[in-house]
Amino acid sequence: MTASPLLTAFLPMALGIIMLGLGLSLTLADFARVLKFPRPVLIGLACQVLLLPALCFLIAKGFALAPALAVGLMLLAASPGGTSANLYSHLAHGDVALNISLTAVNSVIAVLTLPLIVNLSMLHFMAADQALPLQFGKVLQVFAIVLGPVAIGMWVRSRFPGFAARMDKPVKIGSALFLLLVVVLAFVKDWQTVVEFAPVVGLAALTFNLISLGVGYCVPRLLKLPLRQAVAIGMEIGIHNGTLAIALALSPMLLNNSTMAIPAAIYSLIMFFTAGLFGWWVNWVHGKELSQPLD
Repeated sequence: MTASPLLTAFLPMALGIIMLGLGLSLTLADFARVLKFPRPVLIGLACQVLLLPALCFLIAKGFALAPALAVGLMLLAASPGGTSANLYSHLAHGDVALNISLTAVNSVIAVLTLPLIVNLSMLHFMAADQALPLQFGKVLQVFAIVLGPVAIGMWVRSRFPGFAARMDKPVKIGSALFLLLVVVLAFVKDWQTVVEFAPVVGLAALTFNLISLGVGYCVPRLLKLPLRQAVAIGMEIGIHNGTLAIALALSPMLLNNSTMAIPAAIYSLIMFFTAGLFGWWVNWVHGKELSQPLD
């Protein structure tokens, strides 16, 4: 995708507002909770940061995705959980506090892991003359775009909690709609690319989504975590921050490649339906246990 004034000016702004909205929902207690109850957070992070990228790599290879699509899928795998995971976890009677802790910690860790995974993916999947890895300066841009607004949002919440509570929902809705407009305009411009690759990458995205939900739920259960925590981790890992992946792929300052955004765009449509079915299934099977109040 060629750089355009629309993307250059507004995409980083939209992403910054989205991360600001995330910061408005976080407090230092969300990070302190990790120190108090580290085991479920560490299990969730190990699944999300280590296991999922490895499985995603195998999926990209197994489906023989085009290089840019493979990198886009890996970009999605490296992205932290989306804030919608909190809502889905709540509806499915999961441990929402664990979701919030995982989102907070993984958003920080992703500043380091995301550029690393993207760089390695580009070097592996793309030819030397095609690969444009994230250089140190661009890594700093990712740091500023992701962590800067989150820190500002957390500071605003700590100083002006009433204002933060009132602005939390409008900021999230407004930024999501704004980003949606930018993405729609960008894909309209490259619609032929979307039509060409969507059927190919759609099944890979669905496979990755189902594996993400399965890993997030089954690994904690095998490691004897409580059911509510397994549900929370399943939602956290199954619902990736697709908006972050799309924004990084489309941004002219970073990857500047609309094809890399296609896996995240398709995944973002799929995940809300599969997460809803997952929540229904786990409550159908374990409804009595999940209906009990939290201790």
